[in-house]
Amino acid sequence: MYKLFIVEDDYELRSLMKESLEEHNYEVMIQTDFKNVTKDFLEYNPDLVLLDIHLPYFDGYFLCHSLRKHSNVPIIMISAKSDDVDQIMAIEFGADDYITKPFTFDKLLSKVKATIRRVYGEYAHSDTSICCVEGLCIDSQKLTMSHKGIHEELSKNEYKLLKKLIDYHGKFLTREELIEEVWDDITFVDDNTLTVNMSRIKQKLVAVGLPDTMIKSKRGVGYMLEYPIMGDSDE
Repeated sequence: MYKLFIVEDDYELRSLMKESLEEHNYEVMIQTDFKNVTKDFLEYNPDLVLLDIHLPYFDGYFLCHSLRKHSNVPIIMISAKSDDVDQIMAIEFGADDYITKPFTFDKLLSKVKATIRRVYGEYAHSDTSICCVEGLCIDSQKLTMSHKGIHEELSKNEYKLLKKLIDYHGKFLTREELIEEVWDDITFVDDNTLTVNMSRIKQKLVAVGLPDTMIKSKRGVGYMLEYPIMGDSDE
């Protein structure tokens, strides 16, 4: 998971940036102490910096130059100015890219992805073990689920069930399909075993900040992962 470091004094904008980037499986730190940006940057050791130009105490140009003395980490400058002069200055002070306010999240995300790909390579840090749908991510190596930076451990069976539901999200899977997916020998596995595992998964969804109604259940049909939430289950 890539670590991003946001240095932006607009509270609403930086909060939206953090929330949106975390939904796409980035770890995000927001810098609020503008006197100690370089110190906190070195402690956090991020993979990419999103740096506003107009900040309290020190402007983004100064901070970009300061960070460059310690690291070659990619830096994307943020500014309300679209003048060529400002963009040239940003590049000369060491920035890798520049984005002008106001911007859409899609544009920000595309710049973050492109910069990471350019700097670290197409497959650097690629996490084939991680599977995500609409901000909910599961990791087959760590056996965890995560949402907006909050993590919960999963058992092997919980992981297998959730992975199956994610793979077929929006579609009901029968209880038999789910049982056969998880347990090799289903001779001694009954419906109650599946129900208990689903209950634990729902509890963990709540623990990471998601409603347990993400998992819909229907008598005589089975289970489905639904996003966005459309209502409660009728089991």
